[in-house]
Amino acid sequence: MTKVAWNTKELSVGQLAERSGVAVSALHFYEAKGLIQSRRTAGNQRRYHRDTLRRVAFIRLAQRIGIPLKTIKDALSELPDERTPTRADWARLSAAWRGELDDRIEQLQRLRDDLTDCIGCGCLSLDRCPVANPHDRLGDEGPGARRIDTRLCPPQISGCAPQTGCASPPDAPLPAAS
Repeated sequence: MTKVAWNTKELSVGQLAERSGVAVSALHFYEAKGLIQSRRTAGNQRRYHRDTLRRVAFIRLAQRIGIPLKTIKDALSELPDERTPTRADWARLSAAWRGELDDRIEQLQRLRDDLTDCIGCGCLSLDRCPVANPHDRLGDEGPGARRIDTRLCPPQISGCAPQTGCASPPDAPLPAAS
């Protein structure tokens, strides 16, 4: 790896890729989506401000935890262009996602706890299926797993039990999808 001087103000796309561990093609994609910016030299080469390293690291982390690119872009648009974002800027940005991350954690815990018994699909094929989907009522709500996703059946809805996803007793009315 070629060491870039610590006080270098701008990086080429190759230097940014090498330093960030992100492929050049991914950096081009991020730029096309408006997540990062570059300027062009007289020879039409891209040059990135050094603080783009932090933005790329933030993008990669956000993607790793499942934040959609549109949400990442909206968050990054709140950061200042004229200066390197501060710790307070990053804290404000990440705090806005706390609720969404808590929801994702809850969904993953439910999935982990329920996966061996039921995937929430409404298939009626398992003799121990806790979904109890008589007459395939869940199929009327749409495709896919209808009961395991906490956004479709949050814990506060009657009939939903955290240990069993959203399994309701067979005669209980189905919770409405939100």
